Amino acid sequence: MESFENNEFEHEPEVTPEEPAEPAQNPADDGVYHTAGTGRKESPYANSPYEMNHQAQESFHSAQTPPAHHPHKAKKPRKPIWRGVLAAVLAVALVAGGCSITAALVNRRWETREEALTEKLNVLQKQIESSSGSGKGTLVPTDGSAMTPSQLYASCVDSVVAISSTVTATGIYGNTSTGTSSGSGFILTDDGYIVTNYHVVEGATELTVTTHDGTEYSAELKGKDATNDVAVLKVEGENMPAVTLGSSHDLVIGDMVAAIGNPLGKLSATQTIGYVSGINREVSTGGVTTISMIQTDAAINPGNSGGPLFNMYGQVVGITTAKYSGTTGSGASIEGIGFAIPIDDVADMFDDLIDYGYVTGAYMGVSVENVDEDAASRYSLPTGAYVVKVEPDSAAQKAGIEVKDIITDVGGHSVSNITDLTRALRSFKAGDATTITVVRGGKQVTLQITLDERPQETEEQQETTQTMPNSGSFDEWYDYFRRYFGG
Repeated sequence: MESFENNEFEHEPEVTPEEPAEPAQNPADDGVYHTAGTGRKESPYANSPYEMNHQAQESFHSAQTPPAHHPHKAKKPRKPIWRGVLAAVLAVALVAGGCSITAALVNRRWETREEALTEKLNVLQKQIESSSGSGKGTLVPTDGSAMTPSQLYASCVDSVVAISSTVTATGIYGNTSTGTSSGSGFILTDDGYIVTNYHVVEGATELTVTTHDGTEYSAELKGKDATNDVAVLKVEGENMPAVTLGSSHDLVIGDMVAAIGNPLGKLSATQTIGYVSGINREVSTGGVTTISMIQTDAAINPGNSGGPLFNMYGQVVGITTAKYSGTTGSGASIEGIGFAIPIDDVADMFDDLIDYGYVTGAYMGVSVENVDEDAASRYSLPTGAYVVKVEPDSAAQKAGIEVKDIITDVGGHSVSNITDLTRALRSFKAGDATTITVVRGGKQVTLQITLDERPQETEEQQETTQTMPNSGSFDEWYDYFRRYFGG
């Protein structure tokens, strides 16, 4: 087709079909495509009854810029689709498997925690039911396990009492003075028997017991033993919360203990926590009697005397009695050295104090001293209780014990000092017959002895101890004045 770019016309020319050239004489080509000019084929719609505006269409196309032909970019080879599908399936499988395992572990862990929580809740519910009425907000173990300090306090504080003593003393000029001392104690039985130290109630003309809930009782002294520094009081009470007695024999250094008492006579129901610092400590009380005690660093102050020393199971293992305080000769201060009477040494006396007012324990009738270790080593002497006096018509005299004998055994109980002798005699009662072994002149002698009943302190002896000394050792002065300041 010829181009119209250089043709000028005002009106679009009428388009007429081109005159066909002479067709080749080929009957087979009739009615089909015929050539039109050089190399061109005739339109199959040449004889169509519809006119087509070919020239206008060609004029329209001639005004447009021919589209540029760009070479086709080479296509990258595609990966097979099945690989992607397989990777996606594997990823989904791994994720699903991991989620299943994780879900199983999480479910099992939550089931375990739920079971443990349910068990704890059941235990707590039992504790709540068993401790109903305590009103302290602290649950106390009911399975016999050790308690925390707060649990111990909640469990035992109601069994501890404050004791106030009114004391009247006569001075050297015959004048009388009245003072008040304070101490602590614990409820032994639910019908109102109270245990305390003897020095807390010594010389008292009036005794008042105050329980933890603030109830005050007028108390009566039922029994006392000055040698072991124990006493029993009685108040008119019912269903009182009694303590549980434990065993001091089971204590070892490092065991945790708690003291509950009335320090300074004003801070009732105070608890202090510490540890057993030593056992079998020989402590002199009043400068006369030596008692084997438990040493503890639980704070013990004036007013704590007579109170209970608990183990962490809520059992009484000792009676708090004394403390070392002040400074040494070098000026060093003394702290954290308190003492308690082992409960095993005095528990058997409580019945005697309640029934008789005194201890009907075994009595030999001798005065003894410890054998000095240096002297024993130097003169090849055994350790034991050295006899310095034998009382007339006593069990010891009847058995044939002499001054300068060294007692080494009583009824199968080995004796190496005064404390051992005292403990050995606690295993017997008045009237019991047993053997006693002494070393005399380097030879061992075994004697038969029938033990007497311990004599009781007379009223005259009590009056003598209550009189203020005008001379004597520091211990004698302290023993007199301590009743006014508690101890």
